[in-house]
Amino acid sequence: MRIDRWLLGGAALALAACLFDPGWTATRERYDHVVVLDITQSMNVEDEALNGKPASRLVYAKALLRDALLQLPCGSKVGWGVFTEYRALLLFEPVEVCANLAELRATLAHIDNRMSWNGGSEIAKGIHSGIAIVKELDDRPSLVFVTDGHESPPLNPRHRPAFDDKPGDALGVLVGVGALHPSPIPKTDPMGRPLGFWRADEVAQTDPYSQGRGASVSGERMADDAASVPDVPDAASGSEHLSSLHEAYLRLLSRELGLSFLRLDSEAGLVEALTAPGLARPASVRADARTALAIGALVLLLTRQGRRMLRRRR
Repeated sequence: MRIDRWLLGGAALALAACLFDPGWTATRERYDHVVVLDITQSMNVEDEALNGKPASRLVYAKALLRDALLQLPCGSKVGWGVFTEYRALLLFEPVEVCANLAELRATLAHIDNRMSWNGGSEIAKGIHSGIAIVKELDDRPSLVFVTDGHESPPLNPRHRPAFDDKPGDALGVLVGVGALHPSPIPKTDPMGRPLGFWRADEVAQTDPYSQGRGASVSGERMADDAASVPDVPDAASGSEHLSSLHEAYLRLLSRELGLSFLRLDSEAGLVEALTAPGLARPASVRADARTALAIGALVLLLTRQGRRMLRRRR
């Protein structure tokens, strides 16, 4: 009987302690990201797979991002952005993941090619635009730029855009999505309805610098040898109506900008990139002791009740 009194008294003390809102301060890692999704038409190429079925690059990336949200610790923040033409557009600033999970998933589901305002896809300029966005936000979140690296119109290797950004000006990761072998690019109308595939005669096959310029000599061209610059898209390959993951190009950009690179092929790989130690932000949070005390009180009461039932059986 004395033990029962001690058990009841302990449970009462634990519940009484909950009234004083006990807790302690702990340091935890959190992550703040602005995720920019490439929504240009090459991202509609279906060279990925979900649940054994073909999926477009954009749909595949969105599915993995949707699941990855659950792996970010509470206190982390995520905001969405989109890229098309030559710039990124912030849809909304990062919000706390656990409290806004439903809203984050709902907005992610509605991001698609119909939001595109231009058919261009100048990747390097878009990444620079994304860096400018995160640098202007108060918390300086990391940039997560998801793209296949397909430049349209083609990029002249000798005239790649130069920016004032220094490597490491912004933290983040370039996420490359798509297969390495070229595939036809689906064509859609402004409402997203399929119109077949882009043909070679409908797509610019050379960059503007290689198309000649007005001068005293008719048809004068830039005297640049594109082949002399490695690791960038071929400016005149004649296959710009096809698309693949430009991994070497994205790796080059990541090195120049001080970003990491990830080839997207699994949720685990994406979560690892999003929670990399270099992107962590230590934050002081208050740990609530009331839950532990309430569980302790419940255990004591159940133990007391169990002892009483055992005595009755005897």
